[in-house]
Amino acid sequence: MALRRLLLPLLLLVLLGLRPQSCVASGGGGGEPAEFEIPRDGSVLELDESNFEAAVRAAEFLFVDFYAPWCGHCKRLAPQLDEAAAVLAGLSTPVLVAKVNADKYKKLGSKYGVDGFPTLMFFDHGVPSEYTGSRKADVLVENLKKLVAPDVSVLESDSSINGFVQAAGINFPLFIGFGMDESLIVEYGAKYKKKAWFSTAKDFSEDVMVVYDFDKVPALVSVNPKYNEQSVFYGPFEGTFLEDFIRQSLLPATVPINRETVKLLKDDGRKVVLTILEDESDESSLQLIKVLRSAANANHDLVFGYVGVKQWEEFTETFDVKVSQLPKIVVWDTKEEYEVVEGSESFIEGDYGSQVSRFLEGYREGRTTKEESGPWFPNTARP
Repeated sequence: MALRRLLLPLLLLVLLGLRPQSCVASGGGGGEPAEFEIPRDGSVLELDESNFEAAVRAAEFLFVDFYAPWCGHCKRLAPQLDEAAAVLAGLSTPVLVAKVNADKYKKLGSKYGVDGFPTLMFFDHGVPSEYTGSRKADVLVENLKKLVAPDVSVLESDSSINGFVQAAGINFPLFIGFGMDESLIVEYGAKYKKKAWFSTAKDFSEDVMVVYDFDKVPALVSVNPKYNEQSVFYGPFEGTFLEDFIRQSLLPATVPINRETVKLLKDDGRKVVLTILEDESDESSLQLIKVLRSAANANHDLVFGYVGVKQWEEFTETFDVKVSQLPKIVVWDTKEEYEVVEGSESFIEGDYGSQVSRFLEGYREGRTTKEESGPWFPNTARP
């Protein structure tokens, strides 16, 4: 009997020592801490003050929607998150999607700076940053895939190059450094992580050189699959030359103006040669856009953009547009001012090449007048 009394506590200690380890969140009322397990079914997890910090510790990558039940934007976002969560859970590097009723759990909202709904936060190994990108499910998935990828991928063969390009999709530009040391671009891979994919290719065939149109190494190839554009940089890799190439390649040669690209233009910092058209899809407009593309390749200190009144009327109205005077071309500072070149206030259909050249010549010579753009709000979405 005495032996049994001695063995029973020892057995309990052994059993407790064999319990599986897991992240825990403090339970309410001072009771035992509650275990937290990451769900594997691809659903959106509802978190609260009792398990939020445990989820942050347990998940390598966590995407959180701080919402309010009465918020209309939150209600419209919910099905997009449901769709994205199922895909993100199945990635080789999974992302857990969760939501918090920040109207109820105000301390959590306050801790993470929530001052409007919905507020979206991405936690990378517990480190939070606000997500301000697209909320559409397919683009959201692409954006988060980008955030969990390495800053620079190292590619060892033709097949790994093809796999990298296919996995990257079309929403971001790609940079592939052929015969380049990873150390040359690792800084920019981190700096522009949210905007582009970066890689170095150590081994590749002549067929790959033909596909990516380079004939010597080292070479940094920029590919913008969304706009079917590609360019090659052979150096110099010192100073600001490399970063200038990367920064300029984040945008296509001619930028269609929409809500997404306006954000990119503001981040870019260069002035924009903005062409306002009646309808950017008609034949005459397409001819002018082709001319603008050629001009862009010779004027890298400027960005060339275009927008149609038919495509985004609210935006074009800020530039005092009269349809009878289109196409109209100005130089826009991406803020509240634009410049009109004297004698080139509008174009006539015909020799667009000469007219664009005269416009640029007048701008370079300072023959401009400044105008203030009308009020425009970034949340005015293009149709």
